[in-house]
Amino acid sequence: MATRPVEVFGYLPVSGRPFHLPLTISERKVLLFLGDAGAMLVTLLAVLRWRLAAPSPLELLRSHTLWFGVLVLVWSGCASLFGIYDLGRASRYRSSVRDVMRTAVIACFAYVAIPFVTPALHNSRLTAAAFLALGPLAVALWRLTYVAVLARPTFRRRVGIVGTNGAGRTMAQVLRQFGRAEYDLVGFIAANGAGGTDDPPGPVLGGASELPEIAQRWRLSELILAHKPSEEGADLVRGILSCQELGVQMTSVVGLFERLVGKVPLSRTGGNLQTVLPLDRSRGPSYQLLKRALDVLVAAAGGAVALLITPAVVLAHRLESPGSLFYRQVRVGRFGRLFMVFKFRTMRPDAEADGPKWAVENDPRITRTGRWLRRLHLDELPQAFNILRGDMSLVGPRPERPEFVEQLERAIPFYRARHAVRPGLTGWAQVNFGYANSVDDSLVKFQFDLYYLKHMSLFLDLFIALQTLGLLLGLGQASVSRPATDDETFDDLVRLARESA
Repeated sequence: MATRPVEVFGYLPVSGRPFHLPLTISERKVLLFLGDAGAMLVTLLAVLRWRLAAPSPLELLRSHTLWFGVLVLVWSGCASLFGIYDLGRASRYRSSVRDVMRTAVIACFAYVAIPFVTPALHNSRLTAAAFLALGPLAVALWRLTYVAVLARPTFRRRVGIVGTNGAGRTMAQVLRQFGRAEYDLVGFIAANGAGGTDDPPGPVLGGASELPEIAQRWRLSELILAHKPSEEGADLVRGILSCQELGVQMTSVVGLFERLVGKVPLSRTGGNLQTVLPLDRSRGPSYQLLKRALDVLVAAAGGAVALLITPAVVLAHRLESPGSLFYRQVRVGRFGRLFMVFKFRTMRPDAEADGPKWAVENDPRITRTGRWLRRLHLDELPQAFNILRGDMSLVGPRPERPEFVEQLERAIPFYRARHAVRPGLTGWAQVNFGYANSVDDSLVKFQFDLYYLKHMSLFLDLFIALQTLGLLLGLGQASVSRPATDDETFDDLVRLARESA
C-alpha cells in the first residue's frame, strides 16, 4: 500500500501540480549564463543607443559584433574566476545577488579598460558611469527573477530513490546537502517488496511492482537507482523499463553524486573498475597538444616571476634562516616515475631530520618567510621549471612523495589511477579541498582526482586554472566542506581495497 509523502528535509513534496517543468543541472547553469550574459549585452546596447546615437540594435550587433563578443568573453572569464554558478548559492537571494554584483562590477571595469576591440565608453564619463552602474544592476535583477521564479518547486526535479539501503540513505543526504536547489525528494521505493527491510530517512512510496503507478501518481521526473544488485528481480526490471517508457530519467547513485558533489564516491563503486576509470571517453592528440601549449605558456610566465622575486627571497632567508634557497624533493609522476620537484624553501633546514612527516596546520617547522611564501603561494613558482621540463602540467593531480604513495596505495582503492596523467601545479582536488595532511584527507582528495580523470578536458583545465587564480587573489568562493567517505568509515574503504587487490 503506497503511503502519502510527508515533509522531507524541509520541503513538502505534493502531487497534482497544474504545471511542472523540471530543469536539469546543466540546463540551469546554461540558463543562468545566458541570462547573465544577456543582461550585460542589453545594458551595453542601451547605453550605446542612448549616449552615442547608435543605429537600431540589430544593425549595431551586425556592424560591431566584436564589441559584444568580447563582452561575453570577459563575462565568462570573470564568472569562472568568481565561481558564481554554484546552483545552491544561485537559488538564494542574498548570496546570488552579492556574488553576481561583485562579478559584474569587475567585468564592467575590465571591459571598459580594454582598448581597440571595445567601444570607447571611457571617452564620455557619463557613458562609462552609466555602463558601470547599469550592468551590475541588470544582472542582479535577472538573478532576483531567477530566484523568484525558476528556483521554485515548479521547476525542480521530483525524484524517487529506488532502494532503502545505505546507498539510498547516502543519496538522500547528498540531495539534502548539495541538491536542494535542483531536486525535491518525494520518497523511496523498496526494491525488495512493498515495505522494505531498512528504515530510510523518508516515506516509502511502495514496492518495485508499483513503480509505473508511483511515477505517474507523484509526477516523478527522475529515479535514482540505489538498489543492491541482489534486489534486481523481474518486478524491478519491468518497473524500471516501464518508467523509462513514460519518460522518467534513470540515474545511478555514482553518476548523480559526481554531478552534485564533483567527486567519485569510492565507497559506492563496490571495487568496480568500470565506474572509476574513463572507459568511454577518448582524448585525441589535439587535447594533449593544446594542454602542453598552455603549460609552456603559463610556465614561462611563472618562471619570469620566480626570477624577479628570487633576490628578495634570498635576502629574507639570509636574515632569518640561513640555508639553501630551493627545496628539492622526490615526487611520483606520470607512469609512477620519480622526478625531483623544486620549490622555494619554507621550512627549517632540519625540518625532516627524523624522517618524512605530513604537514600540519600552523606547522612549527615553517619559517616566517616560508609562511608568507605559502600564504601567497609563491613557494610553488620554481615548479615552472618542472612544467617546462615535462615532469608536471599546469593542471592535474598534485604529485605525492613516494613514501606516502606506498602507504596510500595500500589503503585506498585504485590509487594508482592518478599516475595515468602528469601531476599538476593545481588541480580539481586543490580548488575543492586544498592540502592533505593525513591519509583520510588524501582519500577525499583522491575522489576529486578521479572525477578529474573521468572528465578531463581543455575546458575543465581552463576552469580550474581560473578558479585557482580566483582563490589566490581572494576572489573565489571557499569550497564547501564535503564528507570524506559518505556514510561509510575509512576502515570500510581499507577493507574494500584489500578485497579488490
